[in-house]
Amino acid sequence: MAHTPAWKRLASTSTTFTAKTAPSKAHLHKPIPDDLFPRGYVLGGVHCGVKKDPSVLDLAVLLSTSSRPTSAAASFTRNAIQAAPVTVSKDVLRQSSGRSRALVVNSGCANAPRFIALALALASSSSETLVMSTGVIGQPLPISKILTALHPHGGALARHLGTGFAAWEAAARAFTTTDTFPKLRARALPLGDGRTYRIAGIDKGAGMIHPDMVGPTRPPHATLLGCIATDAPVAPAALQSALDYAVQRSFNAISVDGDMSTNDTVVLFANGAGDLQGGREGIEVEAEAEIDEARDPGTFVRFRDGLTTFMQELAQLVVRDGEGATKFVTVSVEGARSYEDAHKIASKISTSALFKTALYGEDANWGRVLAAAGSVPLAAPLDPTRVSVSFIPTDGSPTLPLLVNGEPEQVDEVRAKEILSLEDLEVRVDLGLGSESAKYWTCDLSYEYVRINGDYRS
Repeated sequence: MAHTPAWKRLASTSTTFTAKTAPSKAHLHKPIPDDLFPRGYVLGGVHCGVKKDPSVLDLAVLLSTSSRPTSAAASFTRNAIQAAPVTVSKDVLRQSSGRSRALVVNSGCANAPRFIALALALASSSSETLVMSTGVIGQPLPISKILTALHPHGGALARHLGTGFAAWEAAARAFTTTDTFPKLRARALPLGDGRTYRIAGIDKGAGMIHPDMVGPTRPPHATLLGCIATDAPVAPAALQSALDYAVQRSFNAISVDGDMSTNDTVVLFANGAGDLQGGREGIEVEAEAEIDEARDPGTFVRFRDGLTTFMQELAQLVVRDGEGATKFVTVSVEGARSYEDAHKIASKISTSALFKTALYGEDANWGRVLAAAGSVPLAAPLDPTRVSVSFIPTDGSPTLPLLVNGEPEQVDEVRAKEILSLEDLEVRVDLGLGSESAKYWTCDLSYEYVRINGDYRS
């Protein structure tokens, strides 16, 4: 008797609503002017043979060519089962005191078991090389194919390195697995006193997304990978501090399915190559001192906050591309006693399967929001008589209150369904206890998600 996949049995079950197809995400990827990309980096992407289809890119490299030392910072998965590339990269940053010039990324095989010796081979050519890997967990990595492509004389990557949009896009495509588009952004980074640098970033992820990452020198704090590069001069300690702050408010504030990967990694490079007179390429002026958190707190905060908003945009791309997702939802928790409390509650709501399936079914079941919020242990318990819940449409139409100070509203179900039918919407929870707030970005949970993950290895 032929086996019927679970997702087919589920999809054939009678329901009260029609299964929806995830909208196209093609509009989220578009060309970026070359002059927005940071100076002093070369990168590219090729097919080396990790993936079966020769037309699909599966290996990327980024290299800093700046004459100044390049600072590097990273955040890694808190998962106790950590893939070899995570272990290798943590060791590189620890031994180099936060200096790194290169990043090698492969997709198609996550290499999660104890293949540390193989991963080390990638880093053997330089003590300043970081490595990242994504794809199916538990299969051997074809290390010889990767090393052949990386060979500096005749390797495929050496022939495909560049500095502009085409090179960044190729690298972004080499990051992808079940992603439906390459995730790439770049922008100017003003830091005051007429100083403007550039920042660019690539990330990937669509499933197994619920990152919880911390820096490499701390006890471990999806599959999510991110690489960000700037030509601003930033000292290693300040770079790590800024990344820790930004990660908590960006990549640690997204969820597709609530599952944390063994490979989650975000790396950040700062090479100081943007110190150019009048913006003219190749005319160097006296090197500016590296931004230091203690010595120049004002500039540091501007850098940290600019990095945070940039990383939030990158992180949101992952949720927008969630496997099978039909909606992008902002969960805002306000009126908390602390940021940590607000963040915990927003995370719990965003990972609730009942809440996420109600989003897919466009069912205004606010009780699921309230139940998720109330299940989070806090320093002091919630007061149900102070909690309010609202749906906030993104089309400019009026907010729809569902619960006000613990009292249910007479909900217009037709209006509620109109809001829930939008691709973008916000669910706002006011705890009425304080002045702190946090946001989380999530998506709905659909039949398509089950199909993709039911057949992932095939």
